[in-house]
Amino acid sequence: MNRGYFSRTGLVIGLAFLYLPILSMVVFSFNNSRLVTVWDVAHSPTLKWYVALLSNQPILRAAWLSIRVAASAATGAVVLGTLVGIVLARFGPFRGRTLLSAMTTAPLVMPEVITGLSLLLLFVALEQLIGWPRGRGMLTIILAHITFTMSYVAVVVQSRLAGFDESLEEAAMDLGARPVTVFFRITLPLIVPAIVSGWLLAFTISWDDVVVSQFVAGPASTTLPMVIFSKVRLGVSPDVNALATLMVLIVALGIVISSLWMHAMSKRRERESQLAIAANQ
Repeated sequence: MNRGYFSRTGLVIGLAFLYLPILSMVVFSFNNSRLVTVWDVAHSPTLKWYVALLSNQPILRAAWLSIRVAASAATGAVVLGTLVGIVLARFGPFRGRTLLSAMTTAPLVMPEVITGLSLLLLFVALEQLIGWPRGRGMLTIILAHITFTMSYVAVVVQSRLAGFDESLEEAAMDLGARPVTVFFRITLPLIVPAIVSGWLLAFTISWDDVVVSQFVAGPASTTLPMVIFSKVRLGVSPDVNALATLMVLIVALGIVISSLWMHAMSKRRERESQLAIAANQ
């Protein structure tokens, strides 16, 4: 047998294993029955569960809270993770480097139960000592999500800088550019794809988190995954399928827009490089 046959077969099986459940969820979001897993053959597909979703205020409030938490946590993680990635990739050996590297990668392998419990104890101790943060809510969820998502951003940025051509920075400094100017004019534009990828990864992980959020959330700060998890234990309603379908659509659109933007930025940098080479000649 041809090796290509086994490769294509494995690819098809893997893609089916990953995407058939999502496709079935999308199909059942148009089901006319109140049963989530039983298709109503007596009636045609309907959009009533999407209409019902728009009137489900608890889910809409939880979704809006999750969006704000994920965006804030991803932004904070990008700032801190980028700084950590630059330090680990460029500063060479220094005292505390091993400790910093270990602390950066620890959240990647630490069980979420341990992370959530330790953050809860930290927030309680800080409130008793300095009175901040007061109670559990959106702020504590954001801080907790930044804690473990920044590790992913740091790994992505550090990997990008590991294959970075430092001669571009050296040439800019030889021409009289200051280090700050070199960073914002040379380094930062070239690592933007890694930063965008890190932001999207941090946003997705923060949006999807349940375990850590359960520990640090308050009674008035229930995220969307927490609401869905509680509904699963009591019985899922078909409007959850509609919500999940909309989430899949939003994620797909985000991936397409980000890919087009990064492709346009790459083409722009290529044209600028060609113009610079032509000007020097």
